[in-house]
Amino acid sequence: MKLEDIGFYTLSDARARSVSWSSDLQRCELILTDRCNFKCLYCRGIKKDLQGDLTLEQAKEVVDIWASGNLHNIRFSGGEPTIWKDLLELVKYTKSKPSIEHIALSTNGSASLEYYLALIDAGVNDFSISLDACCAATADMMAGTNSRFNHISTIIRELAERTYVTVGVVLDERNNSELSNIISYASNLGVADIRIIPSAQSNHFLKIDGNTTRKILSYRLNNIKNGRHVRGITKTDCSKCHLVKDDMVILHGQHFPCVIYMREQGEPIGSVYGKTLEQIRAERKEWFEKTDTREQIICKNNCLDVCIDHNNVVESYQKE
Repeated sequence: MKLEDIGFYTLSDARARSVSWSSDLQRCELILTDRCNFKCLYCRGIKKDLQGDLTLEQAKEVVDIWASGNLHNIRFSGGEPTIWKDLLELVKYTKSKPSIEHIALSTNGSASLEYYLALIDAGVNDFSISLDACCAATADMMAGTNSRFNHISTIIRELAERTYVTVGVVLDERNNSELSNIISYASNLGVADIRIIPSAQSNHFLKIDGNTTRKILSYRLNNIKNGRHVRGITKTDCSKCHLVKDDMVILHGQHFPCVIYMREQGEPIGSVYGKTLEQIRAERKEWFEKTDTREQIICKNNCLDVCIDHNNVVESYQKE
């Protein structure tokens, strides 16, 4: 099984074989703002000392740093990135970098259709949209506000007709019983795939029966049927995170091992402004060498199945 064959296009087998501290950057994520127009209870938010908006100049500096490492895939997120005023200009700037193949956006789908279409025209070709319900009542409860459920459903349907769209379903005790219906509802909207995950607070073992032709969802459903948790590293898994070599998350000029580590309030590895990519990667290498992910509490409890599988594949190649 190759992860790119089941929908995880950034986690290719070629990447696992060739990753090093000097290989091309494969996937990087930039947090543009902590602000959001939803109030989801499961959202950890951003650490207080790192809250606020990036300036466009700061965001461009990060893109430039990553482009110097021949970055292939970039993601913009928040908070809610569509309320960050310079998003459209940043996407256009990013599109001008020749190595970047995919520009992804994580969004709650609340912006106007016209704005999302403008983002597609500017270069966004991958949308991950939150869909934690199959009806307005549950959607509002999960979002902690009027989620404009019908509007978001329309956005998902319209964008799915034009480009690659997946929906992310975060599950806790409030919506877990509706999971089958959420999957059915999302499927009818025409999405390319569905990513289900328990919230970090509940971190419960998902239970669901059923089959699907959507590859990422099928991967996760099969894991669940085989008794595997979506989150968590076991004693038999690789104890090193090889993703820190060619993957990066930056929030307010601080780089983190991954987005989950950042959202679970983990400490940054170091700053990025005024540094070369080589200096930043040297800091990441130091973190890599001293960190056993089977012992580091955030990694141990929250690392996702697909990231664990990728690291296990890298380790297997390095043993050859």
